[in-house]
Amino acid sequence: MKVLVIGATGLLGSAASAALSERHEVIQASRNGDVRVDLADHESISKMFEAVGKVDAVVACTGVVPFKPLAELTAADFESGVANKVLGQVNLVLLGTPYVNDGGSFTLTTGVLAREPINTGVAASLANGALESFVMAAAAELPRGIRINAVSPSVLEEATGYHEYFLGFPKISSDEVGQAYVKSVDGIQNGRVFSLG
Repeated sequence: MKVLVIGATGLLGSAASAALSERHEVIQASRNGDVRVDLADHESISKMFEAVGKVDAVVACTGVVPFKPLAELTAADFESGVANKVLGQVNLVLLGTPYVNDGGSFTLTTGVLAREPINTGVAASLANGALESFVMAAAAELPRGIRINAVSPSVLEEATGYHEYFLGFPKISSDEVGQAYVKSVDGIQNGRVFSLG
């Protein structure tokens, strides 16, 4: 299969690309890669799909949200998090559906903060929860047998800069998260959130 991985140069994207490339042709897209895309820009998403053409699966491993105490978060902070992490991935589905072959799939990325809070994580919890609800609802309406799922990991072992914010949370290996993306792409599940940790 031909699999397009967005955010392929980050920790999650690298894990997804490595695991999926064992069985599939992986096309890597990022803000700075050979295939460039900025999920905050509709035109950039459209140009990426026009350049890549038809694919069997799209995997999104991207999204930025502000981490601040609730008392310091502004409406602009929430809007930024929703625009980047939520609407970026939602627009990837909306604009990408015509380019996904019949029976293909989308895999989005959320995170543990959809189900477990941390201090300074309110905006991330909002974004992750919204994406998971989108996956659940969109699964019933995507055409041509196209499936959609989300991978929702706890903090990665390699993301050491975040460990102090996730005290007591299990740390997930790149191999484990990579296999969750494989499960979503190669499996039959639809509308599911694969929670890790």
